[in-house]
Amino acid sequence: MVRMHTSSSGIPAGESGATGLAKAMSPGVVDYLFRQLVAGRPPEDVQWEQEGISLAAQPEGAELARRLAETDIDALTPVELFHYVRAAQRLSSWAEDLRQAAVGRYCHPPAEVQRSAGHRTP
Repeated sequence: MVRMHTSSSGIPAGESGATGLAKAMSPGVVDYLFRQLVAGRPPEDVQWEQEGISLAAQPEGAELARRLAETDIDALTPVELFHYVRAAQRLSSWAEDLRQAAVGRYCHPPAEVQRSAGHRTP
């Protein structure tokens, strides 16, 4: 069921120039928060955190990249979206460190690699 949220004037919220958090949340998040409120549960999805390692605790690497790629960001609550962005930033920084290490190795190879390269003929 699709719910149309309206302002006090009866105009749909999206058309009344709504600002703030309500405007930033996707319909899926609004629906989730509504169901949590009706059921008397907290707005945070605590079961999601109990099912496994959280994004905040997931070490940088392939598994974190996979989890980020498979996440439907439109379904995240604002708190989950915050943790998603932080995890993506950590992964990006980790990947940049790998790139810089590889470039450094390429530009300044170890002495034994330089010696063996000098014995080759073109």
